[in-house]
Amino acid sequence: MVVVTKFCFDEKVVAVFQDMIRRSVPGYALIVSLIGVIAEKYLQKSTRFYDLGSSLGAVSIAVNAVASSRSCEVIAIDSSAAMIHQAQQNFAHIDSASNIQLIHADVCETNLAKASMVVLNFTLQFIPVENRQSLLKRIHDGLLPGGVLVLSEKIVGETAWQQECLYELHHDFKRANGYSELEVSKKRDALEGVMITEKMVTHQQRLMDVGFTRVEVVFQSLNFVTMLVFK
Repeated sequence: MVVVTKFCFDEKVVAVFQDMIRRSVPGYALIVSLIGVIAEKYLQKSTRFYDLGSSLGAVSIAVNAVASSRSCEVIAIDSSAAMIHQAQQNFAHIDSASNIQLIHADVCETNLAKASMVVLNFTLQFIPVENRQSLLKRIHDGLLPGGVLVLSEKIVGETAWQQECLYELHHDFKRANGYSELEVSKKRDALEGVMITEKMVTHQQRLMDVGFTRVEVVFQSLNFVTMLVFK
């Protein structure tokens, strides 16, 4: 009998997080690099950059050089104490990371101010569905005029056929990266009820409902999408 425990961002997950992301999320490294490119274009001088659900801080590091050159604060927030602790350990070896503020807090309770760019990089899918609109509204209201949100999410296909196709290809991707059938199955069961994915149209409508004016898909690989969202 295989015992499956619910997924959480504890010390065990933190220890394998980078490898897990690389093997599970197609294009993850490219997404992180792309966020750095977006910061070059949209991060405004003397403002704040928020990395909500920052995990080990890869996004914050990618943006930090631009932020430093523009006198911007980089604020990385995560609800996992284990993630924050490991990020602190990692940042200790990176001189430029001294500009990054690491905060252990619930992103849903974070007050944003003076922000010109906010990132939710595969974070919203772990927020209870009933709390997602209020979080996005909080982000919208905390952004300055001309500010942007970068939202990366695993999505559900618009049709049953599309969902089945993307689902199978994603699991093929994980198998090609060394996951066994048992590991794929256990991870799926562990994430059930913890990570709740939605259709692209649901994300778009919610973003427009809270006041954003435009949503552009800037990256997609299988069922993983990055959106650039304009206030």
